[in-house]
Amino acid sequence: MKSFFLTIFFLFSIQIGLSQEYKPKSEQKTILIYGSDTCHYCIDTKKFAEEHQLKFIYFDIDKDEKALKEMLTKLRQNNISTSNLNLPVVDKKGLVFTNEIDFSSFLKKLIE
Repeated sequence: MKSFFLTIFFLFSIQIGLSQEYKPKSEQKTILIYGSDTCHYCIDTKKFAEEHQLKFIYFDIDKDEKALKEMLTKLRQNNISTSNLNLPVVDKKGLVFTNEIDFSSFLKKLIE
């Protein structure tokens, strides 16, 4: 009887371990916008995100050195040049992009 309970416990433990192992990672639900309060594209991007009720966090890289470093790291990891950077920089669920195309197309990428 004791071995029966140990077997059940063992099988139950394996089942719990397997179910936890294969759970998908939670997606980033909040859009991250890196910009500057002196940049009109950045201000317009924040306004667009608010008007479309997007969940976002805005980082002013002129005032937040940690956010600046984080942004530069993300750009490098995504093979985006930092030598002639166009603001704002957006991280949308891991997709990192900058304002390198016409601005209306850039904004559309926020809601796609």
